This record gives sequence, structure tokens and C-alpha cells, in this order.
Amino acid sequence: MQIQRIAAFSEGEAGGNPAGVVIGATLPDAGTMQRVAAEVGFSETAFAARSGPSWRVRYFSPGSEVPFCGHATIALGAALARQHGDGVFPLTLNQAEITVEGRSVGGRFQAALQSPPTRSRPADRELTAAALALFGYDEGTLDPRLPPALIHGGADHLALFLRSREALAAMRYGLEAGRELMLRHGLVTILLAHAQTPRLFHSRNAFASGGVMEDPATGAATAALGGYLRDTGWPHGGAIEVIQGEDMGMRSRLLAEIPPDSGGSIRVSGEARFMA
Repeated sequence: MQIQRIAAFSEGEAGGNPAGVVIGATLPDAGTMQRVAAEVGFSETAFAARSGPSWRVRYFSPGSEVPFCGHATIALGAALARQHGDGVFPLTLNQAEITVEGRSVGGRFQAALQSPPTRSRPADRELTAAALALFGYDEGTLDPRLPPALIHGGADHLALFLRSREALAAMRYGLEAGRELMLRHGLVTILLAHAQTPRLFHSRNAFASGGVMEDPATGAATAALGGYLRDTGWPHGGAIEVIQGEDMGMRSRLLAEIPPDSGGSIRVSGEARFMA
């Protein structure tokens, strides 16, 4: 089994979120995929095998299988482009059919995914209060322009929007307490974000449900964020840029294109670098 290690949403030769990618003739059994993901130790590993005209894909974190992972999909797109040439690759996930486009540009790889359908709804006060307590925030920390919400773009997330970049930089929480909260409410991650401008966001993503304190780049949550901004009528102008991982020393850059159709797919793109 060949395991490729690829950092998605990188900036040149630095940053990005490392993902494992395994491309084989068939998918291993679930137990083997879970074991390999734990051994690789990245927040997710994508396993892919050709299935007719499509590629069957499953994603595993060190602690569990997840329905969709954006940064591992970007890494997979780069791996498929290096193996098969530039193109658009149909992917069959556990719960959705999507595509990823991979291409080589000037010796570097870029990829763009089309997310599953998006949806969002307001978060209830009990969940919001529990999440604020987890991170040591209070309601005054929140940006009143962007109410807390449950957002979805292939996986379920809670989104909390903070008034200041300083509050985002101060993010702290207990891993086990975060895991219990996320599993109890069916959340894959909790997205914390600060809107520097209507089109530039800084974000951090707590991923305790998968046994990981924080992801330096999260394509699935960025897709869900794009859907939420569309749902709320935020003046995004058709696209946003998200800077993530900066407070971890792993600065990552994600671009999300937001078409006007309610509930429609979000295109999330970025660079990918192959790691030694």
C-alpha cells in the first residue's frame, strides 16, 4: 500500500493541511483503513479506488470515519492529476457524488472540489452556550452580524463568528470535553471565524470529534461557510478567501466560489504540495 502525504491549501512550499492519500485497485476493508489513518496520524486520510467511470472514496481520521473531508479531497485531486494528468475526476462518497479537478501549473499542483449540497440553520441557545463555555468565550465575543449556525457542506459543523481577530487567536479548549460535545450533537468540527472584510475571513477549526485538536485548513467547513453566507444574504460578492492555520504556524489559503442558487454546491480551491 503506497501512502502519499500531501499538504492541501498550501502557499507555495509552506503551510497547508497534511492529508494521507491511498490510491489502489480496490478499497481496503474499513478496519484496515482506520488502522492506516491512525498510523499516518494526519487529521484525515483519503482512500480511493476506481469504480467504473468514477472513483470510490472514503475518508478516515485517526479516530473515526468521516463522510467528507475537503482538504483530503484537494490532496486526492493533486494525486490523481499527477498520476493521470490534468482533469476533472468524479468521486463517489458515502453520501454524495462530487467532483475534484486537479492540474499542474508551472510545476505546482492546484485542485478544486465541488462540494455536496449546502444547508444551514440557526444554532439553538443551549448548544451555543455550551460551545462558548468550551472555548471560554461569552456572548459579547460573538459578531452580531453573523449569528451562530449549524452549517453543512458534506459534513455537519457548528459555526461561531467572533468580533475580533484577537479572540480567534486566543482559542483554547479541552480535547476530551470538545470531543464529547461534538459527538453528542453530531458535529464533525466547530468552526470559529472572524470576518476581516466581507470577502476575507480568518478561521480556526476544532476537530476533537476525530481526535485532532485543530485543522490548519478545512475545505468541508469552508464550503459550508460559503453556503451559510449565501443563506444569510452576506455581501460576499460571489467569492471569499479564507486564511486558516496561521495561529498554528501552518498558514493556509482557501478560496470559495459562491453561486447564487440556494443549497447549491460551493467550489473550494487551493494549491497542494507533495511532502517528502
